[in-house]
Amino acid sequence: MKTAVIGFGAAAIGFVERMKNTNHEIHIYEKGKDIYSSSISGIRADGKLFVSKEMGGNIDIELNLQKKIVDYYIEKSGSDEYETGKSFKTENYYNTFYGHGFLPVKADFYHLGTDQLKTVLFNVFEDFKSHKNIHFHFNNEVRNVDIKNDKILINNSDEYDFVMVGVGRSGHKLIKSIIETHPELILNNKKLDLGIRYEVPDHIVADLNKEMYEFKIKYKSRTGYMVRTFCNNPSGFVVRENYGDFVTVNGHAKLKEKSKNTNFAILTTVELTQPFNDPTGFGSYIAKLSNLLAGEDKVILQTYAKFKNSKRSKHLYRVQPTLSSKQYILGDVNLAFPRRIIESIIDFIENLEKVIPGIAADDNLVYAPEIKFYSNVLDNNKFKNLKFGGDCSGLTRSIIYATAHGWMVADEIVNKK
Repeated sequence: MKTAVIGFGAAAIGFVERMKNTNHEIHIYEKGKDIYSSSISGIRADGKLFVSKEMGGNIDIELNLQKKIVDYYIEKSGSDEYETGKSFKTENYYNTFYGHGFLPVKADFYHLGTDQLKTVLFNVFEDFKSHKNIHFHFNNEVRNVDIKNDKILINNSDEYDFVMVGVGRSGHKLIKSIIETHPELILNNKKLDLGIRYEVPDHIVADLNKEMYEFKIKYKSRTGYMVRTFCNNPSGFVVRENYGDFVTVNGHAKLKEKSKNTNFAILTTVELTQPFNDPTGFGSYIAKLSNLLAGEDKVILQTYAKFKNSKRSKHLYRVQPTLSSKQYILGDVNLAFPRRIIESIIDFIENLEKVIPGIAADDNLVYAPEIKFYSNVLDNNKFKNLKFGGDCSGLTRSIIYATAHGWMVADEIVNKK
């Protein structure tokens, strides 16, 4: 069977790994010019792998499959060097957070470090490339996918028996074009996460970081919105994330190089109702407005006290940013964000202060915008030979879940045959 995979991301890796030893002829389309410029954004920028039933997506993935995928990525690093631990492994921390209104999220984590990820990707690529039935097509952007009888047509020319689209959230243009032809694919499209990247000195969260590398908590704010932490980076670095027509803020941590600050995202989940149907457009608009205020390719930086009091920051004090001064401007996030989002984040931080003294210190740093887009939740049962894997399906939002989803799509093909 002639099979195509669109996008070489986490879902594609899971899919191809499961299919590589079959008699399928597999073609991988990737718009990046080579392996190092491919669209594996979640893997390239993060490197945190989680095993959990409480986070990562809206599908049920067995823990043993999750751990199998973690081991796969660790093995591809070639060094066997990683940090590991458990979130809320002791009742003491769990009960403390729970007692102050937070919902702790339990997970096992494995952190490869951003500095090892190029090696991981290269080794995955070299393994796949060594199989005669696997063919890579770099610098080859897929602009349209058409269903013609029992075949799938890519870019009006290449014909396949089966196609898995695994373009992640960055491939929303292709997904949008498919949806325009087949609007019945959409099951849900009302949700996004909007928030900030928060940076504090390591010593404020030293005990918490020692107890668990990645603390994940949720909190129902007084506005009614659910607020959560995401992507905690002890001794890490704040970075920009470029979406092409706008930039946002993100964070990462390295295995060997360390800073003196910890950063993590504080995200407010927004789920709107009819007639709203464009969460990507809504989030993009806010990101572009933030960029307009900050200047081209820059994000906004503000001290927490000024953020809380709706005043522009003009000076920093004790906490120095890990993001380059060329990539931010001191400003006021309140000019770009809806007030209800701001109030939700402030409520979260002020209540977190009761558990972690110093987390609401005046000179802690607020970066914006940080936005996590949820893809439309798509109906993967609509077509027998066209499937959507990973984050672009709207069913996953983590490296492990996306990889596992790709594996599961392939496993269904193999078992049916």
